[in-house]
Amino acid sequence: MLDFNTLVFRVPALLFAITIHEYAHAQAADAMGDPTPRYMGRLTMNPLAHLDVFGALMLVIVGFGWAKPVAIDDNNFRNRKDGILKVSLAGPAANLFVCFLAALVAAVMQNFGLLSNGVYQFLLWMQLYNVWFAFFNLIPVPPLDGAKILCTLLPAKQAWEYDNFVGSYGIYILLALVFTGVISMIINPLAGLYMGIVSSILGLIF
Repeated sequence: MLDFNTLVFRVPALLFAITIHEYAHAQAADAMGDPTPRYMGRLTMNPLAHLDVFGALMLVIVGFGWAKPVAIDDNNFRNRKDGILKVSLAGPAANLFVCFLAALVAAVMQNFGLLSNGVYQFLLWMQLYNVWFAFFNLIPVPPLDGAKILCTLLPAKQAWEYDNFVGSYGIYILLALVFTGVISMIINPLAGLYMGIVSSILGLIF
């Protein structure tokens, strides 16, 4: 059930997770030689450039949502396969980095006695949304990043067949995964493993 008391922390955390994810895609594409995101105004940390309002509401309410995808032209990449792989990885990698950074900031503030409840709530949701967004997008179902990553690793024929067949039913597969609870069974162990690694690193520091 949606808890309106946490929205003041969840909304900005969600907006940041979406923004950093799409900005990382745009920045990686630009670095790989494709100016399309720059021309379309997506090379920015302004959340309004990346926000799909309905997708964000769905993410807050039911745990399944989306941002406005960054358009790329992979024909502009200096190395097409390498470019697609790096651009696809950039979004989830940025989310995992922000998750770690939020945990680090919380640990530092707690160590110095500066961690108020409000700041803790915000940093907690920053961790949760970013780690969730990262692993959700790594699921190999089109149109998610994981499908693009998988297709760059498969031989060309198998990649085309996978994208053509699974891509036709991608949205239905994702809806089924979400509303049957399978998505949580996939993401929760991965998120828990990552957060365990983060906690171990911070434990060594503090």
